[in-house]
Amino acid sequence: MLIQLFNSDMKPLFARCAALILSAFCSTAGASSLDLNGIAGGGNYNVSVKSFAEMKFSTVYKQQYDFSCGSAALASLLTFHYGDGVNEQNVFMDMFQHGEQEKIKKLGFSLLDMKNYLQRRGYRSDGFKINLDQLVAANSPAITIINANGYLHFVIIKGITAQRVLVGDPAKGVHIVPRDEFEEMWEKRILFLIHADESIGTGNFQSQKEWAARLAPLGDAIDRSSLAEYHVLIRGQVPGPFDF
Repeated sequence: MLIQLFNSDMKPLFARCAALILSAFCSTAGASSLDLNGIAGGGNYNVSVKSFAEMKFSTVYKQQYDFSCGSAALASLLTFHYGDGVNEQNVFMDMFQHGEQEKIKKLGFSLLDMKNYLQRRGYRSDGFKINLDQLVAANSPAITIINANGYLHFVIIKGITAQRVLVGDPAKGVHIVPRDEFEEMWEKRILFLIHADESIGTGNFQSQKEWAARLAPLGDAIDRSSLAEYHVLIRGQVPGPFDF
């Protein structure tokens, strides 16, 4: 989409505001690029645009099928927490080919399927019945099972505070759940962890960047009185001397 925004006399502030507004508008349609022609000197700018929905899946893979949350969660754990880049499809096919296929078709993947996959890849892993405070002490991300409206669902615990849990959900993306609500969904109370070099997995657990992105994805809001200072001119309107 090409947008002509008047002439080179525009002040940089207006140009930046226009770019932000246009970027926000386009973000609802998914990731794309936006050409801004004639802004602040007549140059062309290519602005990369990513939707809020896509931002939620920046550190967790979105499951491709209703029954593939296990492979998506495991692929996400390896890729984004342990630096071992794999995708959901490869994990899915490997676990299916080496697993009890008829059982998988009916029930989906199990933690044992994940453990066997990791063993083939050279990792040691185990399931533990520990509480969230113990996971904080272990300082490690973990895969677990929650009851999501009657359906058992694999997610990644990416961080924990006294009041909140940072969840990497292959269906919803990365989001924050109040700790008491998470405890209610967390019926099995099993945490599945990879035994690996602590400097690898722990480096991406309790990520302040991820916490900040989920707590305030848009940053600080502009106060109401200041909103009146920002305008988008109607195409064809001639700006007056006090418009900027």
